[in-house]
Amino acid sequence: MIVDTSADFIIRGARVFMDKDNPTEQLDVAVKNDIIIAIANKLTIQVKQVIDADGLVLSPGFIDVHTHDDLEVLRQPSVPAKLSQGVTTVIAGNCGISAVPTSVKSGLRDPINLLGEQNEFVYPELKDYQKAFAKAKPSVNLAMLIGHISLRAQVMDNLERTASESEIVQMQGLLKRAMSQGALGLSTGLAYYNAKQASEYEVNQLAKVVTPFDGLYTTHLRTEFQGIIDAMDEAFATAKQAELPLVISHIKCAGKENWGRSEEVLAHFEQQKQHQHIGCDCYPYAASSSTLDLKQVNEDTDIFITWSESFPDMAKQHLKDIAQKWELTQLEAAKRLQPAGAVYHCMQESDVQTFLGYEHSMVGSDGLPCDPHPHPRLWGTFPRVLGHYCRDEQLLSLELALHKMTALPASHFKLQKRGKIEVGYFADLVLFDPEKIIDNASYSEPKQSASGIQAVWVNGVESFNAMQCCHAHAPEGRAGRFLTRHNHKNN
Repeated sequence: MIVDTSADFIIRGARVFMDKDNPTEQLDVAVKNDIIIAIANKLTIQVKQVIDADGLVLSPGFIDVHTHDDLEVLRQPSVPAKLSQGVTTVIAGNCGISAVPTSVKSGLRDPINLLGEQNEFVYPELKDYQKAFAKAKPSVNLAMLIGHISLRAQVMDNLERTASESEIVQMQGLLKRAMSQGALGLSTGLAYYNAKQASEYEVNQLAKVVTPFDGLYTTHLRTEFQGIIDAMDEAFATAKQAELPLVISHIKCAGKENWGRSEEVLAHFEQQKQHQHIGCDCYPYAASSSTLDLKQVNEDTDIFITWSESFPDMAKQHLKDIAQKWELTQLEAAKRLQPAGAVYHCMQESDVQTFLGYEHSMVGSDGLPCDPHPHPRLWGTFPRVLGHYCRDEQLLSLELALHKMTALPASHFKLQKRGKIEVGYFADLVLFDPEKIIDNASYSEPKQSASGIQAVWVNGVESFNAMQCCHAHAPEGRAGRFLTRHNHKNN
């Protein structure tokens, strides 16, 4: 095939992933500037660089639908934890916490403190954040949800109550402004104590603001423990009354008394999926991570303390060992450690596999980049799915896993011209060895790059190369863009 044009580079002979229903096919892919311009079995084309990819898989860049990278991309714009595992786009502002709208004077409420230090919260409007993003030039694309708890923190003195009518109106105004400036939608974290008292009415009134903007609603359910079915029904109802697509965040069966219910939960999800547009994401681990929640402290859950402001020397220890050392109950020790962060070994592996293997679930890391001893999902999520669960455990096919990381999230979050290898699409690409890809991050050594990712391109710019390690520290190697709902270039 002869194409009368020229390209910046061709990736030659890669096993190209096209869609979930077809096996990878050996093809050439040509890129010019930031766009894929040709795909064929044998491309004959004038080109500046040829990349021999024989035997390697070429996929669209992975889209991490569940991150807390709001401030991390500004703090460390090379974003090695994401690029090194093939992620080219992140969705920020999840779980009801976002860097917008925030101001230093409002104080740093839990769990907003998961995102960074108080002096970093200086973005009262999304346009302020977008300016900072453009200046920092991060290596990955980013789209922003607006967090319900962040909205509450701007207008309420006490978050442990429901909002008044006037406070709801103020929050609606802040949300409307953010949506008009390009936010994707609203996120909630109703399980957190600073949102727990929010009424369904409060959340519904905010969701309705998103509707005219063609946005979506994502939620960390009010509970992921025994009351999960009722919590799902609340989420379904909120999205339905606002006529919004819904994404349930990090779907799981948390707590020993809840183990084994994954098929019941998915059956309930599947039933509702017949009546409204809903999606969900999950991560490939049987442990969660967040701030230290006293309600999750019990004898059945192994809790690992990752940080403590009150007792920094107690970090990187198990709560039961700290309690024993202090001659206290685990709950008493947890109270003493506050504020603190923790990893909770609260799930059953078989449930994790059920959610991950489900055809319609997406993959999201939910990593916490500010945690000094983060959950390994921050560095390992996507290679763990492809290496451990696809290749080694054969839980799902390579094609289905890649679909759940690319085209499916691009569809749910309405990221135009991303998530597929097609002519005219943005050249967000990852080249990897399916036989070698694996996560190296562990609970004891969480900050470890994965193996098997050969190269990553973001908007046509090579941003990671395994031979040169992560070389996107220089601004010219950082090509990420702030993605708005309908205009996916920098504003």
